[in-house]
Amino acid sequence: MRLAGKIALITGASMGMGKEHASLFIKEGATVYIADINDAKGQETADDLGDKAHFIHLDVTNEDQWQAAIEQIAKESGSLDVLVNNAGISMFNSLINTSQEEFMKTIEINQLSVFLGMKASVPLMEKSDAASIINISSIEGFEGSIGGYGYVSSKFAVRGLTKCAALEFADKNIRVNSVHPGGVVTPMVTEATGEQKAAIEQFQQTIPMKRMAEPKEISKLVLFLASDDSSYSTGSEFIADGGILA
Repeated sequence: MRLAGKIALITGASMGMGKEHASLFIKEGATVYIADINDAKGQETADDLGDKAHFIHLDVTNEDQWQAAIEQIAKESGSLDVLVNNAGISMFNSLINTSQEEFMKTIEINQLSVFLGMKASVPLMEKSDAASIINISSIEGFEGSIGGYGYVSSKFAVRGLTKCAALEFADKNIRVNSVHPGGVVTPMVTEATGEQKAAIEQFQQTIPMKRMAEPKEISKLVLFLASDDSSYSTGSEFIADGGILA
């Protein structure tokens, strides 16, 4: 198993891609802390995933809660080998109609959380022989998108945060990389109807591979970066978009 004996923390892991990452990590031998602000859903996910999953309450925009989460992991597990900064939100609006509150909420959840997560986790991760931080960005971190003022800004920023940390901790056995998915088949996609369904189908035709990614295709990339298979990769950007940015 590729993550045998490793301790991992995944944010926003109560559902969606975060849960998919957690499930695969556990299958590959890791003990996973399911971090989420939604206590009920987070505990339900941990229960579903079995004995190697542990729920931990975390508001990713709160530095004190980050510190408390890491202290709990240190007390219970003694180390932290993998951090996946997965939590995020997406809000799109015209420039004139984007409020400061909406903009800052997106920045705090998508960008500030990555900074706080790395800052809180690194002291414990330095005790690992081979630690890995995976920051989930997006292909929107490479190009503009109409209405994506907060989202696109935050995803560009994740690239910069990743590279800064990769350089600082390269000689401390902590690798830091970012993952940039394109469209992914989620319940929102499969359950879409009417105009939304038509828009999704139109978008898929712009993808060179003519389809969106299955969740497991992104999780396998995250697994690769979490494992020692990627031991010489740090400060890099891993794109999984079906060829959109080509």
